[in-house]
Amino acid sequence: METPTPSVRVSVLGPVRLRVNGEDAHLTPLTARLLVRLVAADGEAVPARRLYRDVWQPTAELPRQDLRGRNEVQKRILELRRALDLAGPGLGARIVRTAQLPTARGVESSYQLVLATEELDSAEFTQLVGGALRAAPASAVRLLEEALRLWRGRPLAEAHDEAFAAVAVRRLTQLRETALRELIAGHSALGRYDLALPVAEQTARERPDDPEATAALTRLHARLRERHGGELLRHTLRGLRVDVVVVRGDLFDQEDANLVVGFSDTFDTSADDVVISRESVQGQLVERLFEGRHRLLDEGLRRGLKEVAPLATESVRAKRRGRRTRYPVGTAVAVPVGARRVFALAYSRLGNDLRARSAPADLRLSLERLWPAVAVHGLFKPVAVPLIGAGLARVVELDRTQLLLLIVETFTASLREDPAVSPELRVVIRADELERTDLSAVEAFLRDLDEGRDLDERRDLDERRDLDERRDLDERSAIGPTHTS
Repeated sequence: METPTPSVRVSVLGPVRLRVNGEDAHLTPLTARLLVRLVAADGEAVPARRLYRDVWQPTAELPRQDLRGRNEVQKRILELRRALDLAGPGLGARIVRTAQLPTARGVESSYQLVLATEELDSAEFTQLVGGALRAAPASAVRLLEEALRLWRGRPLAEAHDEAFAAVAVRRLTQLRETALRELIAGHSALGRYDLALPVAEQTARERPDDPEATAALTRLHARLRERHGGELLRHTLRGLRVDVVVVRGDLFDQEDANLVVGFSDTFDTSADDVVISRESVQGQLVERLFEGRHRLLDEGLRRGLKEVAPLATESVRAKRRGRRTRYPVGTAVAVPVGARRVFALAYSRLGNDLRARSAPADLRLSLERLWPAVAVHGLFKPVAVPLIGAGLARVVELDRTQLLLLIVETFTASLREDPAVSPELRVVIRADELERTDLSAVEAFLRDLDEGRDLDERRDLDERRDLDERRDLDERSAIGPTHTS
């Protein structure tokens, strides 16, 4: 068995703390102040007489004061060394060194604290921030976050207002301000304004009179508004790194995403205001993505439908307008458009009277079949979906909130089968649909989903633990009792 390496850690970025071999060492208040005083000296030797004056702060001159003071300092130095010796014999004398300094009164005993960078949090903090200032943004962010995790409160807290600590406190405080400012800049350079924002908010709270902190926060808010545009809700599913987003806007403006467009079971594409309305999402698809040439869309659909068995073909007499071949509701066809895909989803039936009809069961089935197709053909891009079922082929039994919940519910359910369906579901809602859509219901659903996932994970962990215990018990039973001779 390996012997653990002796370790010492002095923390002064907050209330002083001494850890020896991973355990907190108890220090009396005067010894703790003495340790802080030695840290504030930044490696310089401090005469015992000055230590006594700064740490004990005597208010009256007593007989034989120098001797009394020297004895008090020596007792606390001994206490500190004994605490350090728990990490190894002689370590206390190595860290708290005695020196003899010539002064006007003669040679005086002095004490010097000698710690490696990794043994003193303020030294490590300084080194990490210095390294970040020389690093590229991604590395700088990592170093700065590591440095700021060391900060537990006011530096040298036991002597924060003392003259001997003023230089160290000012240096560390300014260094932290630099670290926060550079962390905001690093996240911003990487395009992670969402991560920069809480740092900027913290900085503005701590320095309400600092115009630079206020300006940085204002710039970030502007960047986020510019980036998110009409974003109304964003929820990252816990443990999956998948975002569910609701945005106000136009489906065809989502240029970084695959698109989902609802179709009828005949997959008509000609927007003649008889079979397909020019104002519908389906009607706009040809104009916006295929430059008005519906034959380009037709070709993509034909290729995708080759693998799908049609249900029936209507006669000319029964259906005089539009296409006559019908496919199953729930058919999803991936049509390539440049580097992304349009998923044509048949969720309604086009009657021979040219009216499209759908029902909640049809829409649920269609969405449940859509997500596996997105997983296979979506190139792991964000997928943007309009409020399917709210258009001309209206699912009258469901209001807009229920339609939105159905989209989100089926998507999140699909992640149980394949967590890599898409990195982001983006539901795009028109401004005129918003007043009849309750986004708080969607947010509550997603929050409950995360809490349920946490419960499932805890239940799975308990079941695995019980299984391991039963397996251990079975193995011990199989071995039988052990006898000694």
